Amino acid sequence: LCIIIPADLLRFHLPALEKVYERFLGFLMRKNEKNSTNGVIWYILGVNVALQFSPRDVATAAILILSWADTAASTTGRLYRPSSPRLPSHIPLLPLLRLKIPPTQRKGWTGFMAASLTGALIAVGFWSCIAPVRFGGAEVSWDFVKGVVVGSSGMIRGGGSEGGVLKGWMGLSVLSVVTGLVSGVVEAMDLGSLDDNLTLPIISGGCILGFLKFVGWIGSFWTS
Repeated sequence: LCIIIPADLLRFHLPALEKVYERFLGFLMRKNEKNSTNGVIWYILGVNVALQFSPRDVATAAILILSWADTAASTTGRLYRPSSPRLPSHIPLLPLLRLKIPPTQRKGWTGFMAASLTGALIAVGFWSCIAPVRFGGAEVSWDFVKGVVVGSSGMIRGGGSEGGVLKGWMGLSVLSVVTGLVSGVVEAMDLGSLDDNLTLPIISGGCILGFLKFVGWIGSFWTS
């Protein structure tokens, strides 16, 4: 960031630098980023915030959602946008509290489904094959044998193989469905001028962590 931010600011004020910048790095930029802040800045900020405030495995899953689910939604949306029905103007979040999420008007159901499916596959692949490899699975928020091992405080807690909440294939299935829905909804959200590279890992990581903390809180009463 110490290099990218000054370079990004200077290119707006120095035409010669802007030409050199776009000549060598233009292929890495979106069309709208040529006249606005480079998306790499938002990407680095989003990733660092997710890593700072979420457990390592949840943050990693959120970064994978940004890398793959967002790409899947964009690719599918471009391919099938003419024939894909648009998402509704508002997605109910908590109907009883009348909380609704406004999706981006250009997003369609095909992109939403692609992001959701990719997010679900990320959860299955990551928590079943990749996360357990790190330190023997000692720092995971969800374990196949123990289930949810993150407490309501957000701290990873120990526990035996007995009495786990959402463990085994059932737990992995629920976690994958939740992760998939989070991926699809967050990818489709309209947050004004905020960049997806910033908001997607932060919000998706926060939602997944919130779900695990809620389940862990419920499980503390269930197993006590």
